[in-house]
Amino acid sequence: MKCMIVSDIHGSLNDLKRVLDIYEEENMDKLILLGDLLYHGPRNPLPEGYNPKEVAILLNQYKDKIVAVRGNCDAEVDQMVLDFPMRADYAELYIDDHRFFVTHGHLYNEDYMPLLNQSDVLMYGHFHKPIAKLKDGIIIFNPSSISLPKAGVKSYGVYENNELKIFSLEKSLIESIKIENY
Repeated sequence: MKCMIVSDIHGSLNDLKRVLDIYEEENMDKLILLGDLLYHGPRNPLPEGYNPKEVAILLNQYKDKIVAVRGNCDAEVDQMVLDFPMRADYAELYIDDHRFFVTHGHLYNEDYMPLLNQSDVLMYGHFHKPIAKLKDGIIIFNPSSISLPKAGVKSYGVYENNELKIFSLEKSLIESIKIENY
């Protein structure tokens, strides 16, 4: 299973097109969306290529491949234009015998941990900063933002073969961590 992990699109059509081109080029199986899909929120500037309506249309083309959670900038009304569910605050995924707790980050993050076991993965966005580390036996993973990074470059994540990686939109490796039994 090869999964792309994307967070904090914030309505940027240009950046979404770029990351979906990579998704197709790399022949990914699933697209995990960590929230803040369509809107930029009051604290963020408008991202380049801001077009929430077209972002929704483009994402809907991948509806059978998407697992999504709600971010703090996502509204209940957004579900009316999206053809995949994204109103839950978190999801649990089991891939290759690993448990992934997938959330946006405004409710659960490394400072406000959900109940997890050793070797589980806490995957979130929200902070727009890349993280791939081990904390108390739990893997903490944040791919940052594809549109409005606060540290470094625009980036996305990939899970494949028991490893989580963060890449820039130019496909340069930023960080990685192996998922092992700790």
